Amino acid sequence: MRRPLVERVYPADAKATLLRVNESREQIQKLLVTGDNRLKQGVSPQKARESYEQALEVAREAGLEESVRPLVEIRLADLERLYPGSTRSSPPDA
Repeated sequence: MRRPLVERVYPADAKATLLRVNESREQIQKLLVTGDNRLKQGVSPQKARESYEQALEVAREAGLEESVRPLVEIRLADLERLYPGSTRSSPPDA
């Protein structure tokens, strides 16, 4: 039986990193789809925006921001086009 490629090629610490990145990618995808579904279901645009921003934060933490940012920017631009003013962040707490 062949061992998975990850076991054959990468040392243990690299495998752990790959697993974290894969988990982050899955979480990012879930957050993007959640935001999309919230819009389709008529949930508040604010909730959709929060999902997109969470996806970007997860990407930033996993070192994937450069590849995820364009996906989030497109969604936020569409959100702004459909719901003007919806992409503005909440004012900071006083």
